[in-house]
Amino acid sequence: MWPSVLNLFLYFPEDKREYIPAAISFAVFFLMAVFTMRLIIVISRRQEREAKQLEEQLLGKREERKEPPGV
Repeated sequence: MWPSVLNLFLYFPEDKREYIPAAISFAVFFLMAVFTMRLIIVISRRQEREAKQLEEQLLGKREERKEPPGV
């Protein structure tokens, strides 16, 4: 029974031109995934810089008031 069920999902066309639409859609989605990942990395780096600036600003204010670090 299992081989007949698995054969329903496996399809290897004789005419290899049928792979072209699949290759195009794979390329489009792959490029969108790469673009999205790069966008996430850029935004993450920008947020990291902003967090460091905020941290330095807050630490500078703490040093100006001469507060102990635990407060």
